Amino acid sequence: MNPTKNDPRGVIADAYKIEGISAPECRSIFLDWALEPREAGELHAAARSLLAQFSAHPAHPMTAILKEATIELSAAPKRRGGRLGKRV
Repeated sequence: MNPTKNDPRGVIADAYKIEGISAPECRSIFLDWALEPREAGELHAAARSLLAQFSAHPAHPMTAILKEATIELSAAPKRRGGRLGKRV
């Protein structure tokens, strides 16, 4: 376990140490990490910091999940629903 400010329990660091870990297992670990109490708006910053910390492992499934976590919601495609979404 390698506790840091952004990973106090060291769960993300431990995921990188598990040989043969799969993406679903990494998602479960990430969700556990993401649900830890933290200040508003710190999740994206912490994920970006961890992504930089583990940049030496680009092929690891946790790296892909951390990249997804750094995408701001404003950059995500907008969903159009209801009457306006059905216009042709």
